[in-house]
Amino acid sequence: MTALCPMPITMMTEPPPFATGRRELARQRAELARRELANCRFCAHDCQVDRTQTQAGICHAGPEPCLHSAQIDMADELELVPVYAIALSGCDMRCAYCITGAQSWNAQAGLALSPAELAERARRALAGGARTVMILGGEPTIHLPYVLDVVAELPETARLAFKTNAYGSASSRALLHGLFDLWCVDYKFGNDTCADRLAQIPNYNRVVQENLVWAARQGDLIVRHLLMPEHVECCWRPVAAWLAAALPGVKVGLRTGFWPAWQSRRHAELRRTVTPAQIQQAQAIANEYALRLIE
Repeated sequence: MTALCPMPITMMTEPPPFATGRRELARQRAELARRELANCRFCAHDCQVDRTQTQAGICHAGPEPCLHSAQIDMADELELVPVYAIALSGCDMRCAYCITGAQSWNAQAGLALSPAELAERARRALAGGARTVMILGGEPTIHLPYVLDVVAELPETARLAFKTNAYGSASSRALLHGLFDLWCVDYKFGNDTCADRLAQIPNYNRVVQENLVWAARQGDLIVRHLLMPEHVECCWRPVAAWLAAALPGVKVGLRTGFWPAWQSRRHAELRRTVTPAQIQQAQAIANEYALRLIE
């Protein structure tokens, strides 16, 4: 077996030269990820807190995650469903309109389940007809040791998807490289002002675009955008323009079912749903940029 790479994982932008095979790769990388918990740099906030001793940092996550849901889901893209969706609590963003805000803002919400127990549930779901195992959140990137442990327990042939807000770091990319068949990425805001106002996220577009370019080289990629009331021109148009220029032909899921959830009431434009006129305007923009919309 190839020895562990001595280079600190926080300095790597490419994957370390580990043994082949997804399960073994995940198992070896999980050990590196656990070391990084003592100086956490999994996301672009770069908090560098010791998560083995505290639940500090932007996400307030400790060393072990909780799950707020693990079940068959039919609400994803048609090419994915039925999906066995594993939703981890806690997130590195604070989106005011988050539909799972109570769990995404609280990393301790839900149940603790060992990677082996969770993987066994996923195997039963696959045997029962699930096409995809998807790991999501909150945000799964903040729980990389656990995510990698789960991947190490799953069958090599399972179709794995990673759903993320794309605010991960270079070290996270190195740990995740080559382990997932499909990436499902939320591109939420078309400008940094809206990202900071609605989700408390700095340098949003630079980080997300860097991660999207990387994810596109990983294999299959779906980029989702949740259309928000009054954010068609300021958010959707810039997102559409960038995708057309940087990732032509990428699969795009335009989500129009915005619901004024969680703390949406704090922002006047988010206290209502998207209008038919706004949906029509958004679809016209997608056509203008020749985006590859999928259902």
